[in-house]
Amino acid sequence: MASPTDQPLIAALDIGSSKVSALICTRTDDGRLQVLGTGQRESRGVKRGYVTDMEAGEHAVREAVELAERMSGLTIEDVWASFGAGGLSSGLANVEVELGGHQVEQSDIDELLMGGRSAIDRNGQMVLHAHPALYTIDGVEGVKNPIGLHADRLGVDIHVVAADPAPLRNIDYVIRSAHLGVKAIVASPVAAALACLTEDERELGVALVELGAEVTNVSLHAGGMLLGLRSIPLGAKDITDDIACAFGVQRRDAERLKCFYGSAMTSPRDNHEMIEARQMGTEEGVDPMRITRAQLMTVIRQRIEELTAKIDEALKSLGFTGPVGRQVVLTGGGAELKNIADYMQGVLGRSVRVGRPRQLTGLPDAHSGPAFSTLVGLACLASSQSGDIRDLTMGKITQKKPANGMIGRLIAAMKGGI
Repeated sequence: MASPTDQPLIAALDIGSSKVSALICTRTDDGRLQVLGTGQRESRGVKRGYVTDMEAGEHAVREAVELAERMSGLTIEDVWASFGAGGLSSGLANVEVELGGHQVEQSDIDELLMGGRSAIDRNGQMVLHAHPALYTIDGVEGVKNPIGLHADRLGVDIHVVAADPAPLRNIDYVIRSAHLGVKAIVASPVAAALACLTEDERELGVALVELGAEVTNVSLHAGGMLLGLRSIPLGAKDITDDIACAFGVQRRDAERLKCFYGSAMTSPRDNHEMIEARQMGTEEGVDPMRITRAQLMTVIRQRIEELTAKIDEALKSLGFTGPVGRQVVLTGGGAELKNIADYMQGVLGRSVRVGRPRQLTGLPDAHSGPAFSTLVGLACLASSQSGDIRDLTMGKITQKKPANGMIGRLIAAMKGGI
């Protein structure tokens, strides 16, 4: 079956601690993304975002991709993959060149970016993203396009996101073991921000909190780019485990209790509402255990309070201490817990909303929730080849074609500094 358009296929792969999800799409003639197939499987061999079992991880990747291929009737060769484990770092590197007062030309920008090789070195870490933010002309900051301006000195801030190389190589190896190429490995906060933050939010300043299964990433965005991030080794799966331990039930039953009856906010009715749950090891025919919703809420709130306190610490460490009205956006699977935004809004003292990925043509309803923000963001990032610096944040592992143009040179410089 041929592709419905002549546009190349785009394949995204989100390898998380609870699920592996895949998406195949293409660009329509009018430039929109159209989803052709999706697939999802329970994650195996991944702990806190890190690959811990190569064989199990490979099987999960293979099964998720095969489901997407079967739905689309197409075969993909390579994917854009996510990385959301701890160890991500973010920072700005400044580069400056002397111009002698003449007008800025494209060749001057090329020379400036080529000079950024040493500036983006991250002391042994692998650079995932390195892209020009704003230029400076004779010390004047905030210049978006300096071409044509006269200047003695031209500088640029290059925003860099990097990670430890070993976990990235493990992700790369798992994907290649499933007979797929790796177009790029993208930091999860970068992809999720592109999917669920508005352009105004990314420009004016917003904190994005990805509540994953076992990792929560807190990232600060302003001026159209990611400015800083922190990783917290806690997530929604820890709430499930707490419920399983507290009441002696299997994890799948604990997940059901959390999803159907759980909430981040308590109510006076919780003491009167009874919930049935089957304990592990009980024989068939034995009456299920009965607990109050208040008992369930006590377990959930303990972990939510701990996680929210750590999120607050991360926001303060990132300098997100401005006006009360500054926005916080929750995304990731943990953002689906009932009333989680209302609870965090009260504790953090900020406006909090749940961020859902932008709607793509043909995207199934099951993949339209906050748990799939990173997956949709990967597809959006892969398709954004417009030359907009803010959107060109590609962390190439391999490169099949020689680099051309300003962005190509930047990527080449980035790879040269690794």
